[in-house]
Amino acid sequence: MQEPIVFYDIPSNVKGTSWSGNTLKTKLTLNYKGLPYKTIWVEYPHIARICQELNVAPTGTWPDGSPQYTLPMIFDPNTKTAIADSANIARYLDKTYPDTPRVIPKGADAVQEATVYAVNTAIAPIMRIVMPVAHQRLNDASKAHFKQHREMILGGNIEEWSPLGSSVRAEQFKQLEKGFGQVAQWLDAGEKQRKYFMADDITFADIALAARLLWMKRVLGDDSDEWKSVENWHGGRWARLVAAFEWL
Repeated sequence: MQEPIVFYDIPSNVKGTSWSGNTLKTKLTLNYKGLPYKTIWVEYPHIARICQELNVAPTGTWPDGSPQYTLPMIFDPNTKTAIADSANIARYLDKTYPDTPRVIPKGADAVQEATVYAVNTAIAPIMRIVMPVAHQRLNDASKAHFKQHREMILGGNIEEWSPLGSSVRAEQFKQLEKGFGQVAQWLDAGEKQRKYFMADDITFADIALAARLLWMKRVLGDDSDEWKSVENWHGGRWARLVAAFEWL
């Protein structure tokens, strides 16, 4: 009998659910594949220790040159394998559980990587909009670590990136809407309006995009005026995408 995969996620005061745009990519992948798993919640300052205990290598380096240990991460007790990074996890799950729906089609690794990069570049303003609010959603144990390392990447004071109600934030939302408009044009390229990047088939690129939107919805709050405005962009397209994935 298959043992549940251990999925490492980050807690917050968004109660009872994943909130991170990064860990959500793996959670949605696991759910889409229908693989049993259990969640272990890890505060930011403890991520490095957990990764080291499981012999998982850093996924990068911080700007100061120190190793960057990140979530999501899984440990599969069925194969005694621990692995980090959502795309690497997706590849592992596709290979290890071939009877489940593939999220990276065979031969499409490069296309998937390029698509995710292009989408993240197009909607880059989302980072400065959502991260300051996400900082306040964290438990006290994680706030200082999150603030230090995000400011290390983007510079400045996180509280000054996108003040609520400011003209700066309004302009960032305008640029974000423009970025999502570019993504919509990619999806509409050709004769058929696509629901997903590969027409009717869900792939990792769709999961990554949906995870970003769910991150925004859950951090800002589904009843917030800001999220409601996003829901109405481009004929309600992004609200429909979120609805297609939220059951996952």
